Amino acid sequence: MHPEGNPLKGVALVVVATFLFASADTLGKYLVMLYAATMVLAARYVVNLSLVTLTMWPRHRAALWRTRRTALVLIRGLCLALASITMLLALRVMPVAETVAIIYITPVLVMLASGPVLGERVSRLGWISAALGFAGVLLIARPGSGLDPWGVVLAMMNATLATGYHVLTRVLTRTETTMAMMFHTALVGAVVFLALTILLGTETRPTAIDAGLMLALGALATVGHLLFTSAYREAPASTLAPVNYMHIAFATVLGALVFQQLPDTLGFTGMALIAAAGLLSAWRASRASALSVKSFPEA
Repeated sequence: MHPEGNPLKGVALVVVATFLFASADTLGKYLVMLYAATMVLAARYVVNLSLVTLTMWPRHRAALWRTRRTALVLIRGLCLALASITMLLALRVMPVAETVAIIYITPVLVMLASGPVLGERVSRLGWISAALGFAGVLLIARPGSGLDPWGVVLAMMNATLATGYHVLTRVLTRTETTMAMMFHTALVGAVVFLALTILLGTETRPTAIDAGLMLALGALATVGHLLFTSAYREAPASTLAPVNYMHIAFATVLGALVFQQLPDTLGFTGMALIAAAGLLSAWRASRASALSVKSFPEA
């Protein structure tokens, strides 16, 4: 965070960003129930790539795509592309609220993966948060919940792929710029899904309205990510982490309004456990960061 950062502005930006993400999830569910997921994502990533290029090229020029560890940057982009399609396929058969809640196990998975990958020690508090998160997933996806088992698997695949994406982000921030990683993420997604759309063909061509909604999906996701990135320039992660869970709340409300789907009591309990696990992980990370600063005050 910059010294002149405004924490209240950062919180507001995350609230708006999570609303845009939940809106994109809801819109994505509507579209993927009518059209091939590859075509929906091709439109989304083309819009993403166009917006990123238009907003950043005039100021940064070739620095927009300049990287040092290009292979890892591209693998990171592929992780997100695969995560995107598992998310849409999960939403095709799952309610929005439960799907979004399950993918919020990702912060816990990132913490667990940071041990073997980044050499970070997982504390007892970390294991407690992991247990809470997985208990939450089990409550949501329990037998008798009415959720599609394949949808649950796809949501967990999304969380696993997102974990790889976030771990690679932490590795690459040491050598790569945020804008270059953002550009290559959009580029990989656009190339992958345009190629798949051409190769697989389209059984149903979108109406003019639905084509506009596909473009809107790309705009919602892109603007959400830009606002999210801007928020972390205004406030520390420890302040913003709890606000991220507004995404689950917005997804629940929008899922109920658009699709008349609401979690049952045990489902809500599971969602609360996953949120608690994520908040505990965030608090643990902020405490570790604070201890680090105290140990090295000159840093």
